[in-house]
Amino acid sequence: MYLTYVIIFVAAFIASTTQRVTGFGFGMLFMTVSPHLMPSYPEATALSGLLALVCAVVTGIQYFRFVPWKKLVPILITFLVVSFFAVNLVGRLDSSLMKKALGGILIFLSFYFGFIRNRIRMRPSLPVQVGMGTLSGLTGGLFAMQGPPAVIYFVSCTESKEEYMAITQWFFIISNCFMTGERAANGFLTSNVLWGWAAGVAAVLLGLFVGGRIYVRVPISAVRKCVYVFIGVAGIIALLS
Repeated sequence: MYLTYVIIFVAAFIASTTQRVTGFGFGMLFMTVSPHLMPSYPEATALSGLLALVCAVVTGIQYFRFVPWKKLVPILITFLVVSFFAVNLVGRLDSSLMKKALGGILIFLSFYFGFIRNRIRMRPSLPVQVGMGTLSGLTGGLFAMQGPPAVIYFVSCTESKEEYMAITQWFFIISNCFMTGERAANGFLTSNVLWGWAAGVAAVLLGLFVGGRIYVRVPISAVRKCVYVFIGVAGIIALLS
């Protein structure tokens, strides 16, 4: 039992540090561990979502004034609609098969945008926002990993590190609040989840502090490269886990 809480602490620290530097990644990293620690897969998604919410709120408050709401609202509304159905499906699907499918998608996205990004630029058009919002709703509701599709759009359409960090964190704040409510309604917020949250919340705050020190020294071009590399690594992890 105590070893489980130690692992949760370490995983939450690494995941929150990564998210503070790259703007996302908490769910992808933490979900490589939590399904092996929690009694059920839905409880693992609930724990990840709760800790990710803390991670996003702390950073999001700092960057609130930089949020480009016109770029955020359409993708967020699409996400909320799609994730509602995805959360209600998660308990009925083969999680192992779905994680491998997600891994393949992440690797493809990492390769495509990592190598061809200089030839294209996503504009905040409605079709792009709806498309990425749909993908994010599916991956968020099923895997507690709503970041990759949305972040690929955010990293391309934002003009500065501050704007990028603001839009990603407020997307995570609102999306995780919504999905936490849906998971609670489906009975996923158990005592095991709450104890796990208590074990991980201090690690999240510590990781944010460490990540913040790293972030101020990293240029936006390096952040973008980290994003694409990290997506590919997360895809490989999902395929192998």
